Amino acid sequence: MAIYTPLNKREAVRIAEEFGLGDFVSYTGIRNGSVNTHYLLETKRGRFFIKIDEVKSEVEVKQEQELLFYLKRQGCPCPQPIKSKKGKYYHEFHGKYLSVSRYLEGVELPPEALTPSHLETLGHTLADLHLIGRGYKKGIDNRFGFTKIVSMYREVRKQLPSHLKNIVRVLDDEVVYLENYLDNNLPKGIVHGDLFSDNVKFKGSRLVGIVDFEAACRGKLIYDLATAVNALCYLDGRYRIDRFEPLITGYESLRPLSLPEWDSFPNELRFSALRFTVTRIKDFYLRKMDEGH
Repeated sequence: MAIYTPLNKREAVRIAEEFGLGDFVSYTGIRNGSVNTHYLLETKRGRFFIKIDEVKSEVEVKQEQELLFYLKRQGCPCPQPIKSKKGKYYHEFHGKYLSVSRYLEGVELPPEALTPSHLETLGHTLADLHLIGRGYKKGIDNRFGFTKIVSMYREVRKQLPSHLKNIVRVLDDEVVYLENYLDNNLPKGIVHGDLFSDNVKFKGSRLVGIVDFEAACRGKLIYDLATAVNALCYLDGRYRIDRFEPLITGYESLRPLSLPEWDSFPNELRFSALRFTVTRIKDFYLRKMDEGH
């Protein structure tokens, strides 16, 4: 989440009107994140979340919204797009697509602030999402599968300066290793794809919302869990077993992992790390180079 597409007050007032949100009070840009532009809009009827998709096509925006509608109907605490007065759930905005949802109240805790109870709840909620997703039959492409990440890396690699050669060497080795050992014959379904702590909201110990389904798709379930482990259990330069255990306990309370999934866990941790390293280089480092910073 960042601000790539500016929104002025006149446009914010018009959005409040077009989506029937009530009288405009204020709006604020949300600067953390990497892919899309977000604003917090406040009206006399409450607070709302404006999302401007920076990279998705209209078809991809529809796919994400249809998934959110399905998950919400099944009880998942995810955002629900609001229909505009024109009967649409998104509008074209400066050549991109803008949507609005009610702001999910709650606190986004940094990883180090998550207690074992929080982590167990997170694991349980992720497994619930995976089980709910088994009933979702519509297609939603994986934009961050291994083949696509390797292709992205090869393009990114051409632009990296020579002083990053040691990093390039490590990434090259990871690509070669995963090409040989990554297992694609594992249980698949709907995955969130980005379960970092800033995409989860708590009130006390209660999980009240999962946000940012930008990367949600059909993929390997163990990859989704591995991403959560990398995001939530790796602190102070090492994996923390005291964090891993409650997360896995919560997950397996609903969906026990198969032996092939356990065997593949280390490689999925490595692929998840590669995926986010490559996309972060692309979204942050190379973007700054292009902007001359």
